[in-house]
Amino acid sequence: MKLVERMPRVQVTLMPEEAEDMWHTYNLLQIGDSLMASTIRKVQTESSTGSVGSSRVRTTLCLCVDTIDFDSQACQLRVKGTNIQENQYVKMGAYHTIELELNRKFTLAKKIWDSVVLDRIEQACDPTQKADVAAVVMQEGLANLVLVTPAMTLLRAKVEVTIPRKRRGSCTQHEKALDRFYEAVMQGILRHINFDVVKCILVASPGFVKDQFMAYLFREAVRQDSKILLENRPKFMLVHSSSGHKYSLKEILCDPAVTARLSDTKAAGEVKALEDFYKMLQHEPDRAFYGLAHVEKASEALAIDILLISDKLFRHQDVATRSRYVRLVDNVRDNGGTVRIFSSLHVSGEQLTQLSGVAAILRFPIADLSEPEDDSTSDEE
Repeated sequence: MKLVERMPRVQVTLMPEEAEDMWHTYNLLQIGDSLMASTIRKVQTESSTGSVGSSRVRTTLCLCVDTIDFDSQACQLRVKGTNIQENQYVKMGAYHTIELELNRKFTLAKKIWDSVVLDRIEQACDPTQKADVAAVVMQEGLANLVLVTPAMTLLRAKVEVTIPRKRRGSCTQHEKALDRFYEAVMQGILRHINFDVVKCILVASPGFVKDQFMAYLFREAVRQDSKILLENRPKFMLVHSSSGHKYSLKEILCDPAVTARLSDTKAAGEVKALEDFYKMLQHEPDRAFYGLAHVEKASEALAIDILLISDKLFRHQDVATRSRYVRLVDNVRDNGGTVRIFSSLHVSGEQLTQLSGVAAILRFPIADLSEPEDDSTSDEE
């Protein structure tokens, strides 16, 4: 994301440069904001003879945001709202849908710029936040190729091949099917992984599937003289997983060897923080709280050491509820605590959402609080 222009307390002009920037933009937008961007509008024209024709024109509209729709797999963002500025093609108050585009500027204006929104802009515009990790989570006949970025986990390819069982006296069909499977996974890696950006490729499986695949991958790389694979061989890392499904990514990122290798990535930090919370909940439950009401009580007692909170909560459309989360974050930071904002598109973020989306590790134990939990904490909208 590129910061083009910033006007204090009024508006900011940004330009998304890659697909992940759309996720950041989705987290910046709220209903009631003003969005100015370039868009295509179908307009009708009437000639001097009275004939009516239609054409598509590019124009710049300013909308009052009414609906926000984000496709996490395609990383496409559509914003619907009413036009609030005079335009030669669109009447005031008319509805229009803008699909934000890469490398095209947009201007966002808000009534309130809180600390969470400003942090999101800083994160999106920080070039050091691009340390991507790729993972191939596999078992015989199934492989999931995912990209783990600082903000999200994206499933880029899923390979499924039926592998016949070994028959007594003949393994030919089994071996041929395995070769087809490994070839499909190799092509997925070459097609979806940008080796200039990705710093580490995790290959995980139960048993020896990962070892057999790696042997096949670099045997084929030598045979085909694939320089891109041979030059990036040190980036590949073998890890054990219990299955080839995407949810195994959490246990992979918990592996100490992986944690050491990826110590400077946001995703690994989130996984470790959540793991520390669960250990604390098990061994010292009076120092591990979750649920908004309990965590707020701990914050009032200046007891929070680490706050874990899902970015999903900041997309709440009720202003008062959202302000409550922002106030909690600000209070923890003001009192010397650490705040970790989890991406709801990471496996760890999904797990935190199941705990109401907010949890805390405390500096000192507090007796269990008996107040009923606020039911609204887990509702997004």
